[in-house]
Amino acid sequence: MWLLLSPTALEAPFLRGEPFAFLGRRGLRGEGFVYLETGVGKVNAALTLAAWAGRNPVEKALLFGIAGAYPGSSLLPGDVVLVGEEVEADLGTQEGLKPLGFPALEVAGKAYYNRFPLDSSLTRALARVLDLQVVVGLTRDRVSENPGEAEALASRWGAQVESMEGAAFARACLALGIPGVEVRAISNPAGVRDKGAWRIPLAVRSLEGTLAPILGGAFPAGLQG
Repeated sequence: MWLLLSPTALEAPFLRGEPFAFLGRRGLRGEGFVYLETGVGKVNAALTLAAWAGRNPVEKALLFGIAGAYPGSSLLPGDVVLVGEEVEADLGTQEGLKPLGFPALEVAGKAYYNRFPLDSSLTRALARVLDLQVVVGLTRDRVSENPGEAEALASRWGAQVESMEGAAFARACLALGIPGVEVRAISNPAGVRDKGAWRIPLAVRSLEGTLAPILGGAFPAGLQG
C-alpha cells in the first residue's frame, strides 16, 4: 500500500477516499493508498511522515506536489518530474554542512550532509513506467525571491527544481528505512514571486494525470498499491 503525501490539500483535490484527520490536517483512506496532508515546509513533512510511520506500517511512500523550475532546467509549467536526489540547501553554511564536519544523518555507516537520495530502484521503475525525467531537487524553508537568487542556487547545487519539503521527506525516509519517491509538477519559474506567472491549476491537473496509474493499480507486480 502506498502512503501518499502532499504539502497542501490543494495539491490533491483529485484523490477520493474515506476522510479522517491526522495531526489536525486532512487524511484519506482510498483503494490501495493512504493520503496525508503534511503542511508546508521541512519540519511539517518530516514530522508527518515520522508520526504516521511510528503508529502504522509503511510499505512505500510518495511525496507529490507543485514546484518551481530553476533557470536553465528547460522545464515549463505543467511538466512533471521525478526527483532522484534532494539537496537541503539551507542547512549549515552556504556551502553546506560538510565544512562544519557534522553529517545530518548517518545510516549503515554512510554519512549524509546536504544531499539525500530517494529510493533509486523505485524511482527508476516509476520513471520507466510513467516516462518521466529524473532531476535533482533543492529544498529550503525560504524559497527563492528573485531569478538571480534562483540561478545562483541552481548553479551551486546542480538542481533543477525547488520545493520546501523534498529534502526533509528524503532524509526521513532514509532514517526510517522507508522506500520513498517524489513527484513534482512545475507551477512556476523559481524566483518569480508574481502569482500572475504561476500555473497552479495546470500543475495540479498534470499531477492528477501522472498519479492516475498509481491510483488505478496499473503497475507491474511490486509497484502496485
